Amino acid sequence: MSGQFTLHPDRLFPADPATRAIARELHAGIANLPIISPHGHTDPAWFAENQPFPDPASLFIIPDHYVLRMLYSQGIGLDELGVPRLDGGPVETDKRKIWRILAENFHVYRGTPSYLWLTHAFQTVFGITEVPSKDNADRLYDIIAEALEKPEFRPRALYERFNIEVIATTEGPLDDLRHHRKIRESGWKGRVISAFRPDPVVDPDVPGFADNLQALGRLTGQDTATYRGYLQALADRRRYFMEVGGATSTDHGHPTARTADLQDEDAAALYDRVRQGGALADDAELFRAQMLTEMARMSTVDGLVMQIHAGPRRDHNPEIFSVFGKDKGGDMPGPTGYVDELRPLLARFGNRADLTVILFTLDETAYARELAPLAGHYPALRLGPAWWFHDSPEGMRRYREQMTETAGFYNTVGFNDDTRAFLSIPARHDVARRADCAFLARLVAEHRLGLDEAREVAHDLAYRLAKTAYRL
Repeated sequence: MSGQFTLHPDRLFPADPATRAIARELHAGIANLPIISPHGHTDPAWFAENQPFPDPASLFIIPDHYVLRMLYSQGIGLDELGVPRLDGGPVETDKRKIWRILAENFHVYRGTPSYLWLTHAFQTVFGITEVPSKDNADRLYDIIAEALEKPEFRPRALYERFNIEVIATTEGPLDDLRHHRKIRESGWKGRVISAFRPDPVVDPDVPGFADNLQALGRLTGQDTATYRGYLQALADRRRYFMEVGGATSTDHGHPTARTADLQDEDAAALYDRVRQGGALADDAELFRAQMLTEMARMSTVDGLVMQIHAGPRRDHNPEIFSVFGKDKGGDMPGPTGYVDELRPLLARFGNRADLTVILFTLDETAYARELAPLAGHYPALRLGPAWWFHDSPEGMRRYREQMTETAGFYNTVGFNDDTRAFLSIPARHDVARRADCAFLARLVAEHRLGLDEAREVAHDLAYRLAKTAYRL
């Protein structure tokens, strides 16, 4: 049997009636603010081509690693979910069958943020209030599929319907940004910008690293066989991303937050070793560390905001990675240090107020011990929101509780959704705004913050801080 769900107007607010009333009032003042989405992984081709999304499974299941990993944890193979194999081998292609798997197993998402995001999208975008199940799977599939054929459900129309002011995608350094160019030339008023993700040419552990360096040289006309030419090529690509993609930020997905500040000759010698392939693990880590400092130096020149997403242990499941590739739900959090690791970069650039370095972590034990004290001191540092595995109501609460006393609100950057799932963007921002209002309401109820101050902070967390931090 199928049940009903409801998006309760007081969802995620405190249970205490007096505090809940404050949260409700705070949220009413920010609920309809435009969405600033300064970092994410939606496909710019959606907005360039503005073609209909193909089907419900391709929209909600196949590209969403949150959805995939939960189903996989229940023993459902990724091939059954239509995820393409690297070798082109057979996988399920009947999208209705794939959707049925989600519907029949929807109960496994109870209590997770995915449940909040999916039900929000079902109701607000498609008017669905039935919990997906075996009994209604085909009917819900037809409702969504028929809606996707209508003009008002195309990517640009949804962008406008969601009240998005700006959305940033993320592209690698070898991307020609053709989709961003097409968006700009189309005359559409939506603002879709890129972010520069140089990992393929700064991380020696990335497959094809040596070939990527050669491709970087061909793209820029620089001699990437030399360290000087390599750095110039990176600077050239950053400018290209700013000019063609409207980029205002870079993004660095390193396994650690380690930085280094080598002498030029030592850095050049290290580059020669990693460029030739087969770099030792210590050399690869030292090179990534050096390049974080080099990227900070370049940001002092071109003004790009620097994001460091440190800590994920990528591709923990070797079988999934070898068969299906990256970003299929097999990444895991790991312990991550910041105080010692960032010291070389901060010794050189941390006191500069014209540089913005935004730190993200998957290691919550670093919140009060390392991240909040660092951001509460260095002018260059800001704290990114609760990220990935902690992008959840409880994760957001823990983040605010542990960060605020030392870093305050104004050394953070509000919220970003960091998603590939386009229809989850309004839901994610709704959850973040409600979670922040719940936290602020408690401060007001405990007479630690005035109501007018809380109103201003709520607005800043929902809108202004992200817009300012990312120079949008």
